[in-house]
Amino acid sequence: MAMSKNKGGGVFADINITPLTDIFLVLLIIFMVTTAVTIESAAHVDLPKAEDKPASNEKPKGIIVTYTADHLIYLGDKQVTEPELVPQLHDALANSTDKIVIFQGDPKVILGDMVRILDMAKSAGAEAIAIAVSSLPPAGASAGAPGGGA
Repeated sequence: MAMSKNKGGGVFADINITPLTDIFLVLLIIFMVTTAVTIESAAHVDLPKAEDKPASNEKPKGIIVTYTADHLIYLGDKQVTEPELVPQLHDALANSTDKIVIFQGDPKVILGDMVRILDMAKSAGAEAIAIAVSSLPPAGASAGAPGGGA
């Protein structure tokens, strides 16, 4: 704070805001950079990989909800819209002995979309939620080859 004398003889206090402005500009740049990084690196669903186990013919217990990369929702084999999901899932869970919802998502699905659908499943009455895994590629195959869904 700089002090200077007035013509009237009193002391006049003068605030130098240049350092304060510099700090605000640096903070603005930091927030702009971190926001750009977080927006571009949207979290995608990376399904866990399952160990190779002998294939079983058992049908999974629970109701399967599939979300594709094209933003389509399937309840079992039937395509449903987002507003239809909760009532139809509620009816399916009411008719099921196991109150389990199995989520199958495309690896390109954004995590926020997955969480929103899982939240709908909980509100429809699901007692447990499982996330389907894709199987590991067989030995000798390329690591980037997609495995079969389970």
